[in-house]
Amino acid sequence: MADNTDVTLPLSISAGIHIGVIVILALGVDFSHKPEPMQQVSAPAVQAVMVDQQKVANQVEKLKQEKRDTERREHERQAELERKAQEATKAREREQAQIKQLEQERKQQEVETQKANEATKLAQVKQQQEKAKAVQAETDRKLKEQERKVSEEAAQKAVEKRQVAEAAAAKAETDRKLKEDAERKKKAEAERKQKEDAANKLKDEAERKQKAEAARKQKADAEAKARAQQEQEMADALAAEQTALSQTMSKQVQSEMGKYQAMIKSTIQRNLVVDESMRGKTCTVSVRLASDGFVISSQTQGGDPNVCRAAKAAILKAGKLPVSPDPAVYNLMKEINLIVEPTF
Repeated sequence: MADNTDVTLPLSISAGIHIGVIVILALGVDFSHKPEPMQQVSAPAVQAVMVDQQKVANQVEKLKQEKRDTERREHERQAELERKAQEATKAREREQAQIKQLEQERKQQEVETQKANEATKLAQVKQQQEKAKAVQAETDRKLKEQERKVSEEAAQKAVEKRQVAEAAAAKAETDRKLKEDAERKKKAEAERKQKEDAANKLKDEAERKQKAEAARKQKADAEAKARAQQEQEMADALAAEQTALSQTMSKQVQSEMGKYQAMIKSTIQRNLVVDESMRGKTCTVSVRLASDGFVISSQTQGGDPNVCRAAKAAILKAGKLPVSPDPAVYNLMKEINLIVEPTF
């Protein structure tokens, strides 16, 4: 609407100017005097009037032509303005579409940036967790390595202690045997001398009492037979008593072994770390013990690998296992095979 106003105003001004010129030309004719009587008009006068009218007609045509030219230019200007207005509208539409596209791209970029930030944060958290796990694993490894070294040192000390004890025991056994041999030889020599002295006395007495020997011989034979029978009876009774005592001691040793085997298994169970994967599974472990119960060595003989590892760890953690103070029981238990079965 503003464009139409801009065109109408110049057009109105131009039309007003042209009308004003026509009016002035029209007013150039003198109408104030009264008409004179008809006179014969001469040819030059008529010609002058006709020329003036022709000029007016030419001027009017010229003004019309100028008006048409002005209208044509105005129409062209209006068309140009409309074309520019349409181009401006299209440009604004393209600009708005571009702004909308840029806004969408900006929002999409913000979403992608937020996702990238969240992914970065998750990656950082995961990296921190993995780093913490690695630190914990290294700490556990060092702790296990330290425990292994302590166990090896303790086992080495136990072996050395056992070797010293075995050497001392061997020396004591040798000394005891030498002493027993000396005492036995001394006793045998004393008995031999005693028998020799007795034989000499008997011989002297036999010579002195040769006559009475025949009379006593029968009695002596009877007494000897009775004495032999009595000695045989005593020997039989002693053998029976020894057999009964041996059986009693064997039962006591077996009972003592059973008791200490149960105590050893209980100690291992207390130190055994179990999980559900071990339920119903077993492991056979061979354990070598010192006289004070210290574990010299332990070897798995077969079974579930997890149970075997847990059993060895439990034995290592215990360090010492219950051992009977009775040497006979210890000799039978110093190398023992155990079946370890986790309890739940």
